[in-house]
Amino acid sequence: MDEWEVSKPLGQCCGSGKKIEPGEEYFAALVETSEGLARRDFCADYWLQQKPNVFCYWRTRLAHPDRKKQVFVDDEMLMAFFERLGKETEQEKINFRFVLALILMRKRRLKYDSSKIDGGTEIWRLRIVGGDKQFVEVLNPCLDEEQIERLSSQISQILQVDL
Repeated sequence: MDEWEVSKPLGQCCGSGKKIEPGEEYFAALVETSEGLARRDFCADYWLQQKPNVFCYWRTRLAHPDRKKQVFVDDEMLMAFFERLGKETEQEKINFRFVLALILMRKRRLKYDSSKIDGGTEIWRLRIVGGDKQFVEVLNPCLDEEQIERLSSQISQILQVDL
């Protein structure tokens, strides 16, 4: 998969040029350009009247620059949730825990150490960062990118946190 970065909102409608005010709902979209995919923001009025041809889009609100983003779940709570799922055997919860491990690795709370195969199942050994060489094991359910993205989105919605 090629890596690319989605730019931050610029606060201006790409279609009409109208300024998008903090707290205002708008549509963020990825459009195909000669350089690849690029982000374009559209105010709700423009979007609803002249929906542009886009690769994909999402509806959101422009953040207030002077307000701290409200976080409902911190990294410690994510770690506690991860550990709590450690004894689960239901496939859905194994999948959920694996994606949570990927998120915690991205947040640098867990670090990949090694893997082994046990009965045809790959098991990752992860070190808890900041701990005294404490390790945890995670079953790799071999999810595809779409499944990982869907579960990440569900985790984000359930926990009301940006991951």
